[in-house]
This record gives sequence, structure tokens and C-alpha cells, in this order.
Amino acid sequence: MQRMIRVAILGVATLFASQAVAAKDCEELKKEIAAKIEANGVTDYTLEIVPNEQVGERKVVGSCGGGTMKIVYERK
Repeated sequence: MQRMIRVAILGVATLFASQAVAAKDCEELKKEIAAKIEANGVTDYTLEIVPNEQVGERKVVGSCGGGTMKIVYERK
């Protein structure tokens, strides 16, 4: 019984944590992603914040705006 309670608490905590990440400010997240990309030596790329329906075939590297926006990456 205690194990089930722990699993339930862990599930709720995970849900809240994932919502917090999805709700992160888009510009702040874009800057964090850019820093990581540049730390890997990549200099010729673009990051763009777009609504979910405009992602198309581009690579998604982040989600923000409460899950309504995506940050897409394209290397030149």
C-alpha cells in the first residue's frame, strides 16, 4: 500500500515538473538552448520560436508557452 502511495506521489510530482518546463518563457529557453549549441562549437544555425502547427519538418529542440510553442533548430 505504501509503495502505491509513493508511486502516485512520484507521478504527480513528475506531472508538475513537466508542466513547469513546458511553461518556461520562450525567449529564456531559446537563450539557454543557444548557449548549449554554441558550447558544442556550432556557429552557423538558426533557432526560431513558432506555434506548434508551423513546425513542419524542422527539428524541435524545445517547447514553451505552456506547450503551445516550439523552438525549432536549423543548421546552415
